[in-house]
Amino acid sequence: MAEIEHPQLYLITPPEIALSRFPGTLAACLDAAPVACLRLALATTDEDRLSRAADACREVAHARDVAIVMESHVPLAARLGLDGVHLTDASRSVRKTRKELGKDAIVGAFCGHSRHDGMTAAEADADYVSFGPVAPTALGDGGYAEPELFEWWSEMSKAPVVAEGALSDDRIAARAPFVDFFGVGDVVWQEDAPGEALRRIHALLT
Repeated sequence: MAEIEHPQLYLITPPEIALSRFPGTLAACLDAAPVACLRLALATTDEDRLSRAADACREVAHARDVAIVMESHVPLAARLGLDGVHLTDASRSVRKTRKELGKDAIVGAFCGHSRHDGMTAAEADADYVSFGPVAPTALGDGGYAEPELFEWWSEMSKAPVVAEGALSDDRIAARAPFVDFFGVGDVVWQEDAPGEALRRIHALLT
């Protein structure tokens, strides 16, 4: 995931998917708008379910030259031939994961709204740092990644940055000048036509 002139889309799966339907829906989304990376972010920890979902999603993504990463499950991601992992423990396991997966794997780190964790993750060789949510939500500690965080990051670090969580059209537009990727999930999947939603969001970025 390299730096780009305009922000790109980073698509995040729902926490639950039906394998009888989701691959088709995913294919329609990836055909509707350019996506830089797909994150498999399932709520389950069952390795069989994760493996079957990863196999199905990898086939769809790689057929369209879209990288796919798995949230947290480092050994499983490597075993299943995915392109990397998205870590959710800020900077704590970036260095270890990089050593385990090698220099060619994608290693991303979600750092909430912590500037310190973001810089530490970048220094530990994360391919990208993710901040969010971008507005207060009922989940978590009530903190959020304010627009100033992304502006500061664009001045302080060359590591690509992802904005995710509580995204809306206005919030995307406000952060677009300072963000490399927008991690979109619920805002797409809650729509009756996810592909059309993704196409609309992509139009905001260009």
